[in-house]
Amino acid sequence: MIIRKLNSMFRILLFFSINYFWINIHASAQLNVANKYGLYIINDINSYEKSIAADTNKRMVNILNCLPGIILDLRYATSNNFMNQKLYSRVHTTYLRAIVANALQKVSAELKNENITLKIFDAYRPHSITEKMWKIVKDDRYAADPAKGSGHNRGIAVDLTLVDMITKNELSMGTGFDNFSDTAHIDFTALPSRVLHNRNLLKSVMEKYGFISLDTEWWHFSLPDAAGYELLDLSFDDLKRIDRMYNKNDRTRKKRT
Repeated sequence: MIIRKLNSMFRILLFFSINYFWINIHASAQLNVANKYGLYIINDINSYEKSIAADTNKRMVNILNCLPGIILDLRYATSNNFMNQKLYSRVHTTYLRAIVANALQKVSAELKNENITLKIFDAYRPHSITEKMWKIVKDDRYAADPAKGSGHNRGIAVDLTLVDMITKNELSMGTGFDNFSDTAHIDFTALPSRVLHNRNLLKSVMEKYGFISLDTEWWHFSLPDAAGYELLDLSFDDLKRIDRMYNKNDRTRKKRT
């Protein structure tokens, strides 16, 4: 009788163990299915949470919470961009990986000593938006090929300029944002000395804190080692919910300590 009960319990345990194993295998496979470009893209909250659990530097953070005084001019949340259409809806802030935001804090602190602040045009960009842009500008000097993904999709790239904190005016950079001409190139020097000074100031302070520039866009900077950060296609609403949840958990932990 006892042996029969033990056998029955063993069969039940074996059944649940096998099912648990296959459920996890299936879930893992779902997270690792390549898209039509052969890329692995995080597009759901559970996969994102697993990623940042392994490396907290990968957490996407709200720039306004990290960089007080920063100026946002999020062009793709308006129709004032090369696409002439609003690409981000209900967006009032932007996001970057925590490691990028920390580096920008150092940039901002140094520039503040010269009464200069940063204005951000774009930071995180969902992969699906990159696909839309590529349909209009199929030139990888100025738009990212969705078959490769971009630093913006990985949350490690930022488009920005400098603003005089006293006059509130942008420092002249020779061209505006998203100017697809040689004049916007980093090595273009047929510009007034003041413009060259401003570009060099932006480039030098960004590079000082670990960023690398893009040859064809004076406003674009990113962290190196892009492959270490997953491509994302999370909505801004998703990021907002996740950020609120983590901020709430952070406050709870601080109260307990």
